[in-house]
Amino acid sequence: MDLIVNTWDGGTAGKICLSHAVFGLEPRVDLLQRVVRWQLARRQQGTHQSQSRAEVSCSGRKMHKQKGTGRARHASISTPQFRGGGKAHGPVFRKHTHNLPKKVRALGLCHALSAKMKTGSLVIIDALTISEAKTKVLCTGFARLGIENALLVSGKEIDVSFRRAVANIPNVDVLSVQGINVYDILHRGMLVLSREAVQALEARFK
Repeated sequence: MDLIVNTWDGGTAGKICLSHAVFGLEPRVDLLQRVVRWQLARRQQGTHQSQSRAEVSCSGRKMHKQKGTGRARHASISTPQFRGGGKAHGPVFRKHTHNLPKKVRALGLCHALSAKMKTGSLVIIDALTISEAKTKVLCTGFARLGIENALLVSGKEIDVSFRRAVANIPNVDVLSVQGINVYDILHRGMLVLSREAVQALEARFK
């Protein structure tokens, strides 16, 4: 599959042949869902916890005598129905992570790349570099290419001037090729890859 390589000034820098094994698969929604669920589960800290009846610090004496007062029978103020009492069946500290085979994760990334290719949301840029850290200059290049909501993926290192210029643009994220992941690809409308990023991805899944 051949795709045109664009430049920021609106021109072209030739064509690049994309690997069918990486960008030409038929996207599987179930596979993408598994990988995204695995990613989001790893982000959860799991530190949410409330005090149970046994953990609440309060007096353990009986509130009032059992009979003769006309009131309901209660043994302790730490019960859940009283303010300041323990919470019944509340959240407890736990880990949300679960295992997912490395081959499934790698295949999910290929399917995410293929999904962007199939929907025409994949753009190849010659290089994610800019001469000066000016957001206005970068916005002009985005307007030429029709980029509004996108994930930009550079090579091994992100150009410092480019990172500074794109920092003030909303709905645009920048990652190095090592940090590319399924969730960030699907989270944005377009995927913009540099020529170096394409070569690194194809070498990774060769």
